[in-house]
Amino acid sequence: MEPTYKLDRDTSIWSFDENNEPALRVDPGAVIEIETWDCFTGQVTSESDTLDKLDLNRINSATGPIAVNGAEPGDMLSVRLLDIRPNAQGASMTIPGWGQLHEKVQSPVTRIYQVANGEISMNERVKFPVRPMFGVIGVSPASGNISTFESGKHGGNLDDHMNGIGAVVHLPVFQSGGQLAIGDMHASMGDGEICGTGVEIGGTGIISVDLIKGRRSEWPITETADSIYTHGTSPDNIDDALNAACDEAMRLLVDQWSFSAEDAFMFLSVACDLGIAAYYHPSPGCATARMRIPKISAVPAAFKI
Repeated sequence: MEPTYKLDRDTSIWSFDENNEPALRVDPGAVIEIETWDCFTGQVTSESDTLDKLDLNRINSATGPIAVNGAEPGDMLSVRLLDIRPNAQGASMTIPGWGQLHEKVQSPVTRIYQVANGEISMNERVKFPVRPMFGVIGVSPASGNISTFESGKHGGNLDDHMNGIGAVVHLPVFQSGGQLAIGDMHASMGDGEICGTGVEIGGTGIISVDLIKGRRSEWPITETADSIYTHGTSPDNIDDALNAACDEAMRLLVDQWSFSAEDAFMFLSVACDLGIAAYYHPSPGCATARMRIPKISAVPAAFKI
């Protein structure tokens, strides 16, 4: 699908705000090419650029906002990630006091990665496949403003590597137009993102936007060809995030697909997978959990349309 709109990275925001004004307004079905910064907004170009030298007010820039005509509270905004094209160079860091292994390593340290031909080079010996995804994808919240470093029911810094090429991210709408913004591209990021960074990189994405009228989840839901992923987040408590992901999964099975609460509870236990998308703690970052529901005949999609 060829994009009919383009949005460059200079439209970046650093918070999802109830009063954000759109940089672009489109109709449902629009295909948009978006350019994104890396999470450092271009401040890291060499291994001498460590976090203590950066302007932290320019972390996790997100391109947008994009208003979708007809999107109103009570609807879902569906964002299909048609393509994600990382640039040629990315970076990751160890950050003092961040991550489960922080006491075992030197900090701050920056590593620069080269990306070419579907492969990421960490050094001459360590190379691994590109697995591009967006860490930040969200809409304006019901009230106030939320930093793009944080996550919540509006989406934001979900840091779930399932939000990659081909996925559809369903976001509950809280403000007219939704006010979608996307950024924090990773050439690759593992579950947990335990040091606090993936391969942070800028690049270009191709997305399409659509609406599901009169349907709304409590939390963002990601849909792939064979699975549905519900999310839950917490500022600092992984148990709260896990519980929210489970609760959203039960709600979907009961409300959309007519499961009883008891059958939903048992189905989630015997056939589904609870996991952690992001948990680089200790840190000031968020914890993100997800529940994978396989698509079967009784649950063929996230929403019954």
